[in-house]
Amino acid sequence: MQMSKVLVVGGGAAGMYAAAAAAEEGNEVFLYEKNEKLGKKLFITGKGRCNITNACDMDTLFAAVASNPRFLYSSFYGCTNQDVIRFFEDNGVPTKTERGDRVFPVSDRSSDVIRGLEGRLRELGVRIKLHAEVKDMLVEDGRFAGLVFSDGSTVKGDFCIVATGGLSYPSTGSTGDGYRFAGKLGHTVKPCIPSLVPAEVKESWVRELQGLSLRNVRVTVRDGKKKLYQEFGEMLFTHYGVSGPLILSASSCVGRELMEKPLTLETDLKPALDEDMLHKRILRDFEENVNRQFKNAVGKLFPAKLVPVMIELSGIPPEKKVNVISKEERGALVHLIKHFTMTLTKLRDYSEAVITKGGISTKEIDPKTMESKLASGVYFAGEVLDVDALTGGFNLQIAWSTGYAAGKGAGQRQKQD
Repeated sequence: MQMSKVLVVGGGAAGMYAAAAAAEEGNEVFLYEKNEKLGKKLFITGKGRCNITNACDMDTLFAAVASNPRFLYSSFYGCTNQDVIRFFEDNGVPTKTERGDRVFPVSDRSSDVIRGLEGRLRELGVRIKLHAEVKDMLVEDGRFAGLVFSDGSTVKGDFCIVATGGLSYPSTGSTGDGYRFAGKLGHTVKPCIPSLVPAEVKESWVRELQGLSLRNVRVTVRDGKKKLYQEFGEMLFTHYGVSGPLILSASSCVGRELMEKPLTLETDLKPALDEDMLHKRILRDFEENVNRQFKNAVGKLFPAKLVPVMIELSGIPPEKKVNVISKEERGALVHLIKHFTMTLTKLRDYSEAVITKGGISTKEIDPKTMESKLASGVYFAGEVLDVDALTGGFNLQIAWSTGYAAGKGAGQRQKQD
């Protein structure tokens, strides 16, 4: 097979993995990155620790994909989470598996992940070009022909892999370039919104809870009576609203609805207890503090920061002695604890979003090779596609798998005449 010239646009997770996969097929591979270094977004993932992938079984992996999981069938099986773990282990990045099957480098340093990828690229002879901003794509007779750069220069090539990311964390260079390239080729770009992102809350008392983390709670997001999302885990209060794993995952499921109208966030603060058990628990607490005021008798029920808010929302006078609190008032307190309710008003913006929801329509991409069905020789990989998942290493697995599929797809194609 004649050597092909493969041009990869974007030096993030998907781009680096795609470049390596294409080079493994014996091709001449060029990797273009507009930043001063590779992996700028990868560097900040997992709070700098880099949650490489998730070591779960395949059913769990597919269940974690929020948009178009069926499209990823071939790529996930072509490059599994175990393949990714092996890749990094083989390239000097030992890994460990933590709670929720999240996989991290043993060092807890994302820089080691990037170093492992760069080492493999050098080993394969990939030519890395930094400060190289691609402005346009050349297509002749429906086939990829070359790239145009911001300085006006051009380069010819046989195949191109676009792995420019989405719109999240724009400070890392994710400015939607891939959507623009795809649109000029005639691709449908599904509307994009921030995802895996905190949300703002209407109620002003939320500011009093800033910094409070609630573990082992169950949250439900509703549109009226319709349940949109429910999960158990951890959430965090901020000065503007809510964040934490539960809220980030919720944004992936309800983000489009929240862009259109407010939604109700309901938190069960004591999911291990049903209402009857909780009522008995409160009675026991009250009996132990029979002569104390209500405000001084609920310290065991809630974290200290939450106590004043719960007292206010309960409607029970703070100074009221617990021995004169009525059954109805206790019932209302039980209901408040099991249905601690806030109003979600909007998502935070892309600067705080882990990923972008939306992107290039998967109907116009070959799921086995990631090649465009509209422009021969053009491939897309990673966040630029209309695929996204929940937190836990799943989105990076999408990047590795689609990058590998694109790299192999381009790398195994015969050079075009």
